[in-house]
Amino acid sequence: MKITLLQRDIVWGNPDINCKRAEEAILEAPLSDLYVLPEMWSTGFATEPKGIAEKEPSESLQWMHKMANRLNAAITGSIATQTKEGIYCNRLYFVKPQQTEEVFYDKHHLFSYGGENNHYTAGNERVVISWRGVRFLLQICYDLRFPVFARNHEDYDCIIYVASWPTSRIEAWNTLLHARALENQCYVIGVNRIGSDPACSYSGGTILIDAYGKDVVSCPMNQETSATAELDMNKLEGFRKKFPVLKDRD
Repeated sequence: MKITLLQRDIVWGNPDINCKRAEEAILEAPLSDLYVLPEMWSTGFATEPKGIAEKEPSESLQWMHKMANRLNAAITGSIATQTKEGIYCNRLYFVKPQQTEEVFYDKHHLFSYGGENNHYTAGNERVVISWRGVRFLLQICYDLRFPVFARNHEDYDCIIYVASWPTSRIEAWNTLLHARALENQCYVIGVNRIGSDPACSYSGGTILIDAYGKDVVSCPMNQETSATAELDMNKLEGFRKKFPVLKDRD
């Protein structure tokens, strides 16, 4: 499976511009099976969502469907969403071509240090999505710090982390991504934004890591760019059979 990681700067609170710029980046990238955008890619990381979060079904979500159908590929990324019930969720959509029902994960570990928990409703469901022979566990940013929630029960092959992870803690981002790949014997995708918002600055660190903890591909720091690589499922399955770490998990 070919995957493109999109390391983006985000224009604060402007879904229209961010959709247009994301579309340009996707069309410039190699044709892939899956395109991964950062956390709250259409607005920036808004801990106070009133006036910024998009009402469901949002224009940004409709754009994701349009692009998935156009490219015959899946697109994933989180959107600050106000649901039809009026609650706010940090919602990671996984959009497949010709999809009729929404598939999403609501962020479980809300970032209390930044006040995200004061306005958003946490999700409680652990979500694994199958796409073209690969099983993906969906996670968002702060989830990365909580390994128990991401424990591999032999039910997924790759974790996707979309993030707005600030430059001041970038060493933790890099270390924890590699740890999740090693301990869960899986691929790990980490897509982080660059640029700045009213609260923080971001430097990227977007990366794909294999089950050996080795970097497969990455984006240069502080550059708005993309990176594309293949997931080698035969290699992963062979490693798991040869060295069955997951059989001994807690």
